[in-house]
Amino acid sequence: MEANTNIPAHVAIILDGNGRWAKAKGMPRNYGHMQGAKAVEDILVVARDMGIKYLTVYAFSTENWSRPEAEVSALMTILRNYLKTSIKKSMKNNVRCRVIGERSLLSEDIQKAIKELEDTTAGNTGLTFTIAINYGSRDEITRAVRKVAAKVETGELRAEDITEKDIADNLDTNFLPDPDLLIRTCNEQRISNYLLWQCAYTEFYFTPVAWPDFDKAELEKAVEAYAGRNRKFGGLKES
Repeated sequence: MEANTNIPAHVAIILDGNGRWAKAKGMPRNYGHMQGAKAVEDILVVARDMGIKYLTVYAFSTENWSRPEAEVSALMTILRNYLKTSIKKSMKNNVRCRVIGERSLLSEDIQKAIKELEDTTAGNTGLTFTIAINYGSRDEITRAVRKVAAKVETGELRAEDITEKDIADNLDTNFLPDPDLLIRTCNEQRISNYLLWQCAYTEFYFTPVAWPDFDKAELEKAVEAYAGRNRKFGGLKES
């Protein structure tokens, strides 16, 4: 990739295809999820080296609870292990880690591990890595609106004075800029309740490559495609 490529500051990814990838290899779905977790670690380093400042991944959605109990349990086990190993790796690579989503439905040990990861890496100044766990954008927006409504009830804010910033400031992502580029793997072309508010003017990139096979070359392809887009944000740019 050429050195002058326009690098997106914030890349969001929907990690799709772990189960299908494993099935194609005659392996159980959980094997695919484990390999998918390893792929996240690899891409994190690649993204940092490319100059990407923020990387946000969709790890577990509010809808994923409806999957078979055995698969959900396996995903939670993978998540526990991932959170433990991430501290050492994040400190080594100067990565700041954050988690978005409703944590109340997660087990206490996972909630504790999330807090430890966030607290330990809070002072890091490199790439900000955000993991969406038990995250759904409609749920996020609903929770944000409730917070704003509470301020109206107490008289802290008038209904007619509510702005987009008031909503955005109460979203889980209030510490992040909106994504410049959203990548979804394994040939799916939908947003699946992910960062609906934040992706108002995000560029989308869809690839047939399953997440466990998404590597440096694939990320470079996505960034090259992004660099060729003309982002107008609803307006017009002079030719």
